[in-house]
Order: sequence, then C-alpha cells, then structure tokens
Amino acid sequence: MQNPTVPQTSAKTTRLYYLDWLRVTAILIVFLFHSVHPFDMWGWHVKNAEQSLPLTIIMTILSLWGMPFFFLVAGSAGWFALLRRSPRQYVSERFTRLFIPFILGSILFWSLMVYFEWGNRVYLGTVTISFADYFAADWAYYTRLGINPMWFGIGKHLWFLGFLFAFAVITLPLFLWLKRDRGARLVAWLASVCEHRGGILLWALPFIAVRYCLHPFFPSEHDWSDFVYQMSYFILGFVLYADERFARIIRRDWWLLLGIGIMAVLVLFALYGMGYPIFDWATNAMLPQFYLAHFVVAVIAFTFSLTMLFVGMRFMQATNKWLVYAQEAVLPFFILHQPVIIVIAYYVVQWQMGLVPKLLIVVPSSFLVTVGIYEFIIRRIPLLRAMFGMKALDKAQAA
Repeated sequence: MQNPTVPQTSAKTTRLYYLDWLRVTAILIVFLFHSVHPFDMWGWHVKNAEQSLPLTIIMTILSLWGMPFFFLVAGSAGWFALLRRSPRQYVSERFTRLFIPFILGSILFWSLMVYFEWGNRVYLGTVTISFADYFAADWAYYTRLGINPMWFGIGKHLWFLGFLFAFAVITLPLFLWLKRDRGARLVAWLASVCEHRGGILLWALPFIAVRYCLHPFFPSEHDWSDFVYQMSYFILGFVLYADERFARIIRRDWWLLLGIGIMAVLVLFALYGMGYPIFDWATNAMLPQFYLAHFVVAVIAFTFSLTMLFVGMRFMQATNKWLVYAQEAVLPFFILHQPVIIVIAYYVVQWQMGLVPKLLIVVPSSFLVTVGIYEFIIRRIPLLRAMFGMKALDKAQAA
C-alpha cells in the first residue's frame, strides 16, 4: 500500500508543455506591458506627452499579478530541473543562463537606455542637465544603495534575471530539503489540507503577511519587500509541482479562484470609482486602509496567477514547431525587447499624431525588430548565443 505521507510527484518522463507555453505567454505579456508604458500614466523611461487613463487602469491590474505569475512559473522549473540535475549543475546552469546575461546585458544596454531616457526628458522639458550629469546621477543612485536587491535595477528590465538567479541560489537548500523525507511529508500535508474545497486559498496568507510585515519599511519597487514577495511565488511554483494533487486541486477550484480574483478587482474599481485615493492608501503605511489595499492586491496576484496555471493545464498541453522556436527565443527576446522599445518609442512619441496611431506603430514595430535581431543576428552567432543565455548550436539541436 502506498504511504499516504509521501507526495505523488509529477511524472519525470512527461513534459508539461503548458508550462513552456505559459513561459512564452508571460514574456509576451511583459513585452506588451513595456511597449504600452510610453502611453500610460505611470513613470517609465520614455513617455508620450499625451497619456491614457484606460491604458493606465488596464496596466495597473495587469501589474498586480503579472510578475508574481512569472516567478511562479519560473519556480516550477526548479522542481523539474532538480529531478535530473545535481545541485552543482543546477546552480551552474542558472549562473550561465541568468547571471551572465544579466551582467552582459546590463553592460550593453544600461547606458543606451539611460541616454534615450535623458533625451525624452529633455524633449518633454522635465530635465535640463547634460547627459553626463544625468548619467552620473543615475549611477550615484545605485552606489548609495548598499546591500540591497535594488542593485539589480542597474540592468533596468534585467532586474528580473538578477532576481531569478538570486532566488535559485537562496532557495536551493530549501528545495533540497523539500525533496527529502521530512520536507516531502510537509508538502504532502499541505496538499491534504488543500484537498478540502477552497483550501488552496490558505496559500494566499503568506503573501498577505509578507506585504503587511515588509512593505511599510521597504515600499520601493525591487526593494526587500518586493524581493521576498516575488521569491515567495518562486517557492510556491516549486511546491505546487512537488505533489501532483495540487494540479488536480487547481483544476477543481479554478472557478473559485477566478471568482474571488474578479471580485477583488471589482472592489478596486468600486473604491476608485467612488473617489477613494486607493493609490495613496497603498503607499502610506500610517493609514489603516494601507492594509486593506495590500490585502486586495495580494488576493488578486494569488488568484489570477493560479487561474493562469489552470488555463495552461486546460488549453495548452500540446507542442508544435512554434513552441520549440519560442522556447529557444524567449530569453534573448526578453533581454532585447526593452532597449528596442525605448529606442523606437523615443522617436515615435515626437511625431505629430494621436496617441492611438503612435501606439499602433510602437507595439508591432518593436516586436518585429526584436524578433529580427534575434533571428538574423543573435541566433546565428555562437558567441552571442552564449552571451544571451542560449545553448550552443549542437546542444540546442539535440535538445
């Protein structure tokens, strides 16, 4: 008889293609998020003079769950990687595929992005200093940080790769423990709790606790609160694939997760529509409403992230040539996309035309240029493949 305390792990020989599709989908969501940024009301590197409130609302809702979902999917890869790699191989691969592209990408693109950011500020009239002074101020910002995860922001959008590498190293002892008997029993117990209808919602409590305990002290983006919060989703991604019952639970309770997520979004819309300063609530820990705002944010992130997992399980468990191509392209596409968007948007926002035509130029042209650079340059040159975290040609063809 099977020991009920030992988790039923996912089959080692069955590839979950939906996770590959979800990684690709997450990258495309990030691309759309960044390519629309010049036209919403949030701060970014390049901004259009005219900005859109509807786009801002859409991007705000997307931002609440997009990155947690991204890190959850990334964490799931840790479970499968450690099934077939030693800890040394696991860290070595993450160093090659994440940290080296982070360092080299930061060196290649940081000054370029800062230059076009400065040029856009000059165009908008918000900056009058020279580029040398602007560049020095940007560098000085990082030198004052000390030991802080915000250092990863020196790569601009590449902070994500820095976070991922740090998470892989920091969580490795925990992941190895979870694969041993005592850890496996804990995972099995958690799965048994979640087998009760709605039990999966208890997983939201640690994320709420992180926001309550850390965000009042580290409110800045990519600071310690953000670091621990995103790492919690990375850990969740690992645990969800350590016992196959979690997948069945998500398939069963997806409607409950989606329903609660939609209700939380409607609460935000209702509060905003009634004129309440919800953005001020979320940034002022002295207000009691701070905790309401972050409770709703955490619920949205958790429920929508798991709902996206269900979407993958239900509709994406198949492969084709496009997925094979996208899997290889996804990392260099991510590294390249933001510099390309910034350069194209820098010129387009200066054209004398409406917001919508500019948007319809920036988004597709940025996508095509990014794919073109990857396809005709990065993909074909061995040194660039290594710099952008890709496998060597012979290994890639054999994979």
